[in-house]
Amino acid sequence: MWLRFLVPPEAQGMPLRNFLHACAVSTELTRAVKYQGGGFFLDGKPVHTNILLGAGQTAAFELPPEQSCAVRPQPALAEGLRIVYEDALAVVLDKPAGIAVHPTLNYPDGTLANAWSAWAQARGESGVFRPVNRLDKNTSGLLLAARNMYAAPLLAGSAEKQYIAIAEGELPLGAGVFDAPIGRRGDSIIGRCVTPDGKPSRTEYTVEQAKDGLSLAVCRPVTGRTHQIRVHFSAAGHPLAGDTLYGGDTARIARHALHCGRMTFLEPVYEADAQGLTFSVPLRYRTVSTSADLPPDMKIL
Repeated sequence: MWLRFLVPPEAQGMPLRNFLHACAVSTELTRAVKYQGGGFFLDGKPVHTNILLGAGQTAAFELPPEQSCAVRPQPALAEGLRIVYEDALAVVLDKPAGIAVHPTLNYPDGTLANAWSAWAQARGESGVFRPVNRLDKNTSGLLLAARNMYAAPLLAGSAEKQYIAIAEGELPLGAGVFDAPIGRRGDSIIGRCVTPDGKPSRTEYTVEQAKDGLSLAVCRPVTGRTHQIRVHFSAAGHPLAGDTLYGGDTARIARHALHCGRMTFLEPVYEADAQGLTFSVPLRYRTVSTSADLPPDMKIL
């Protein structure tokens, strides 16, 4: 895929390397294009990054070839992949509970990455998986992935997530906040806890329903600590239903009741054609909003 950037009057006389930085082209990508790809072009002619630009010109480069994907494609998994949103820069997936995002020692395959690899390769694309946000194996909902090296750092800085959590106990309706540091729990690799030695952690939430010994809360993790929402509710005496790691009970749900139900992110506006994407500079951004319905196992209120 080619990326093209139109040089505005204010970039007259600017070195190409500085212009690329202003176009959100990362240093890593610049090096990859220079040393592993086909180099940079100005109005169709190959140039070095120290060339000075003229207004009205078009700076362009082709995204370098991806390294071979180490994750094994699993076509059967790809058939069940739920795509909520897709464009040239981003894909939003609706991940079911019970599937890990990446292969690990405990889950060497059967992961979202295995499904993505097969899905991408069936389209003639690289199977490299670039998730922007993380979801635990038993957390369901939206996961944003970048389609290429250019999009990855752009998307990572703008994604905002909203979770639905079902906690044990009936909390007061309305808004609240947990602002308590989170760190490792003893010598556990997995477990976390609220501790004075932890990293600053803030979760904003609104309790929308409270009945039958449960509370449904819409949560926004301001920080992104491991297990943050789960730890904060547990520390407040209201572990998530089904969350056995943090004191929850599995009587009404077999996994921790947490679902990423809404996600917004910013991406630059572009025009697409058969060859690639064209961007006006300075970059203009648009907001993309996505949502995923609550899965059946969380409809317990």
